[in-house]
Amino acid sequence: MSRAETVRVFAALNGEVRFVGGCVRNALLGREVDDIDLATPVEPDEVLRRLGEAGINVIPTGITHGTVTAIVDRARYEITTLRCDVESDGRHAVVRFSRDWRADADRRDFTMNALYADAHGTIYDYHDGLADLKAGRVRFIGAAQERIREDYLRILRLFRFYAWYGQSEPDPAALAAATEARDGLQRLSGERIAKEMFKLLAAEDPLPALRLMGACAILPEILPDELNFARLERLVAADADCFFTPDPVLRLAALMPDEATSATALAMRWRLSNAERTRLEDLAEGREKIVSYLSIREMRKLLYRLGKERFIDRLRLRWAEDPKASNMVAWRALLEMARSWERPHFPLSGRDVMAAGITAGPKIGEVLAEVE
Repeated sequence: MSRAETVRVFAALNGEVRFVGGCVRNALLGREVDDIDLATPVEPDEVLRRLGEAGINVIPTGITHGTVTAIVDRARYEITTLRCDVESDGRHAVVRFSRDWRADADRRDFTMNALYADAHGTIYDYHDGLADLKAGRVRFIGAAQERIREDYLRILRLFRFYAWYGQSEPDPAALAAATEARDGLQRLSGERIAKEMFKLLAAEDPLPALRLMGACAILPEILPDELNFARLERLVAADADCFFTPDPVLRLAALMPDEATSATALAMRWRLSNAERTRLEDLAEGREKIVSYLSIREMRKLLYRLGKERFIDRLRLRWAEDPKASNMVAWRALLEMARSWERPHFPLSGRDVMAAGITAGPKIGEVLAEVE
């Protein structure tokens, strides 16, 4: 709040701006704040003008819906004009800009997502979101059925918020509405589903939310059958025990069946990036024998053949398949050795092979491969 970049943005908008959403939630809970979302009654064109006059770089990222991105040094601020929904088809909303803070709060999904804070830290809470945040209650604003029909992504957001903030029993009305409307998930783009699911998988422990999604028959709408909850549970436990940063793609691979076809189908449905798709397929296809008692020699051979990143991915999955918690020290030692490994330089070239009497041609590559 006191950061120089933030002060510049607030000054450029003459103070007609408040923090909103995740940054307020996390600050109140003492968690790290990553993304900073701001709300303002100033209309988008005027926001662009004021920021430009203040020498602040601004990008009209979603200006038709009232959102621009201000960039000050390396800090980014998503600034959205207050809005009212005119109509919605379950995926996209037609909005009207507003100067009414309460109306803007009314259109948001959850009570804890409608918390605003001004530059001095004063909290503006229009729907008892502060009490819900403290109690860990994920509760829709208004009727859950109506909020979900406005945007079916809110089904996934319900479980993502529960994974991150839920401390009490889930709201029965919200679960019933999500279950009833689950067919609407088929209307969403793969990118939106992937983004929300990766956020859910990045929670410290996503398993309660995922199991709840399974109980509500929502998981089959977005994931294949025969999910490996036991493997994911052990991976999450290892993350917690070893203070690893959650890796959503690795967690997804742990949950998925070990079939390349399933990984490919999911990557296409979710429209994953090439890197994400390749990694998911590669993990599904991995059949190398990696055990907690793997010898250093065998480990180095696999590291050389697979590369460090692919080997570590496989090691983490095999670790998650090991039911013996007592092997954690051995797995951790293997992981640290793999992380510190440096690929040796193969010193020979085709010239060396020819100098040994082999004529130019395909045989050169065969000899090099065999010697290597």
